[in-house]
Amino acid sequence: MKLPPLILASASPRRAELLRQLQPNFEILPSDAGEIFDEQLSPLELCQLNAHRKTRAVAKKFPDALALGADTLVFLEREIFGKPRDFADARRMLAKLQGRTHQVVTGVCLMHLRAHRERIFAVSTDVKFRPLTAGQISDYLSKMNPLDKAGAYAIQEHGDKIVAEISGSYSNVVGLPLEQLRVVLSEWKT
Repeated sequence: MKLPPLILASASPRRAELLRQLQPNFEILPSDAGEIFDEQLSPLELCQLNAHRKTRAVAKKFPDALALGADTLVFLEREIFGKPRDFADARRMLAKLQGRTHQVVTGVCLMHLRAHRERIFAVSTDVKFRPLTAGQISDYLSKMNPLDKAGAYAIQEHGDKIVAEISGSYSNVVGLPLEQLRVVLSEWKT
């Protein structure tokens, strides 16, 4: 058996690039579902809920396709670090994360409405930042655009300047946990 037509419910070029490593042919149709931030939910629950909302919005328009949506957030203890509002907010985020270990959580949802199939999962990766000075943070921010990235950083863009080590999935930190997604997609075909 093969996969139904696949739609990535995300505008993220990083997610599209990662997904191409597993499935070269898919369409991109960004979801118009808004993200929810609820402090009553755990990081994994919150990311899975937002991934589900994004996926469902696209799956309802294309019920014969397999829609794939994802949501990535950065957490330090119980504080959520989403996309920064501006560069000052990005600086604030990196200053809080510096020298500490935080979690990057990505919730993923696959949905094929016509077949009444759905799979939701989340992956968490620990990321330890180097101790950083204000100058090092400014230098890092001058090399990339933090405004469309959870936690104001991209590990694949000069990440060696700020990240000391990771424990878990590297691709999860980029925005799509390929190891787990590979398993789920292989199960989908059977």
